Amino acid sequence: MTIAVLATFFLLSWNNASAQDLMTNVYGRKCQLLNGKWNTIIDLYGVGRPMRVYLNKKPQTKTEYFEYCFDKSPLLNVPSDWNSQSPELKYYEGTIWYGRHFSPDNKGERLFLYFGAVNYTCNVYLNGKKIGQHEGGFTPFQIEITGKVNDTDNFLTVEVNNNRKSDGIPGLAYDWWNYGGITRDVLLVSTPHDYIKDYFIQLNKYKSNLIEGWVRLSEENGARQVVVDIPELNCKRNFTTDASGLAKVSFTVKKLVRWSPQSPKLYDVIISSPTDEVKELIGFRNLYVKGEDIYLNDKPIFFKGVSFHEEIAQRKGRAYSEADASMLLSEAKALGVNIIRLSHYPQNEYTMRMAEKMGILLWEEIPVWQSIDFANPTTAIKADTMFKEVMIRDRNRCALSVWGVANETVPSVKRNKFLRHLISNCRAMDPTRLVTAASDGARYNNDNQDFEVNDSILDELDFVALNKYMGWYHPWPTTPDKVKWNVAKGKPLVFSEFGGEALFGNIGNADVKSAWSEDYQAQLYKDNIEMFSHIKNLRGIFPWALFDFRSPYRFHPNQDGWNRKGLVSDQGFRKKAWYIVNQYYQNIK
Repeated sequence: MTIAVLATFFLLSWNNASAQDLMTNVYGRKCQLLNGKWNTIIDLYGVGRPMRVYLNKKPQTKTEYFEYCFDKSPLLNVPSDWNSQSPELKYYEGTIWYGRHFSPDNKGERLFLYFGAVNYTCNVYLNGKKIGQHEGGFTPFQIEITGKVNDTDNFLTVEVNNNRKSDGIPGLAYDWWNYGGITRDVLLVSTPHDYIKDYFIQLNKYKSNLIEGWVRLSEENGARQVVVDIPELNCKRNFTTDASGLAKVSFTVKKLVRWSPQSPKLYDVIISSPTDEVKELIGFRNLYVKGEDIYLNDKPIFFKGVSFHEEIAQRKGRAYSEADASMLLSEAKALGVNIIRLSHYPQNEYTMRMAEKMGILLWEEIPVWQSIDFANPTTAIKADTMFKEVMIRDRNRCALSVWGVANETVPSVKRNKFLRHLISNCRAMDPTRLVTAASDGARYNNDNQDFEVNDSILDELDFVALNKYMGWYHPWPTTPDKVKWNVAKGKPLVFSEFGGEALFGNIGNADVKSAWSEDYQAQLYKDNIEMFSHIKNLRGIFPWALFDFRSPYRFHPNQDGWNRKGLVSDQGFRKKAWYIVNQYYQNIK
């Protein structure tokens, strides 16, 4: 499916699937940040809605009173999670009401409230009236408030609930902290009446001089001219929209420098219409699979990867700022990576854009993690919506190279149908990137003395990704140099997770797993690297994980509520295994 054809497919499927109506590149618009201190009400028993706290009423007579008050209530930072801001909220799962006053700075023709992320469900009220709702803790959403906002003194209320749900994505149990709250930026966005709503400007998957995509205007007002301008390439092209406001884009360029980890070249791209203009930094690169190799800009690439959660371990809280993104990405860059798996959910837009400037490829996935309710049709709709929301946000990021549709899900008829649907939609909406799913289904065949995977989904992926914790959860069937892998022949194979736990500072006992020692973890990495050297179609590895991270699964005193598989401790100290991976990556050219 060409980009021109998929534009129509995407628009139809999006409009049918969700009431949300996102715009691309919100940070490139006229924006007013609504971050800061918000008043909050902790609603332990869920009575705030029946009490209509969103009305924010105040006593007007001597006999009138209300059993709530935003104005004198506790303050929480936005963006941030609530769990890290108060000891009493460390384990809290439930509802908290956020409220704040605001007056719009920009009085454009149209106004939108934009939320970078709210975990997990929310209802949004403006001046006492419900204006929208959203489900999904890691994707953006927006609500138009044109004609609903006062010139001064508006009161915005957000009812946030982070209870885990059996039909949620993720589901009831997962191996990371369930941080609740308004965890990313809140913006008031001003646009013209007919604005540039959406665009996709990318290099053709295989051709190094062909730029394709589309521009879509917000209104169906007949034919209008749109312009795509790349000044550094002396390239300015005019296109005409159809009656729906969609203009298909295709043009050739000369002397294009393609983006790569070694040379993360980005171009200023200006997209304009008769009434609007949006500026964007975009990089251009080719990415595809041929045989057992992954090609970036027509050259084979080995994925030198790592994974991390969107968490700042030292403050035990959700990462949310540019400074947070810089800290996480800088440590990954120091390790020597050329790709990061953003586990296990879409992370902050700051991380996406900064990784692009630093020359780091990205693997992004939605949290279809282990025990998802695959039989429930509403769960599939939620997965579709999450993918569409994050695609609108990120599909112009050339660093984004891999869409992940699942992690460690068990094959079954219903699961296979669910994932095939996601894979099909993912390819239809974005044919320029690779699609995969991480599997933990590799099993040792004693008769053949090799590892095999029985999962029909693997045939539909661009490359096969395996999570296998040899030497930790899985004993070595023989010495590492003799372990055979009969997996993904004819395709690239990557190890998307491997490793083991170690408590920083525990030294010695390199042969005792239960010692939780840095030495055992270091030897485990040496053994895995030896095994990797004998896998002919291996095209990448992703140690799990870069940092120790908080997890309610972990009960051992050496864990103390942390998954200790990090190459870096929760206090920011590099463990011995970090240096082993760093040296391995330095030796790969």
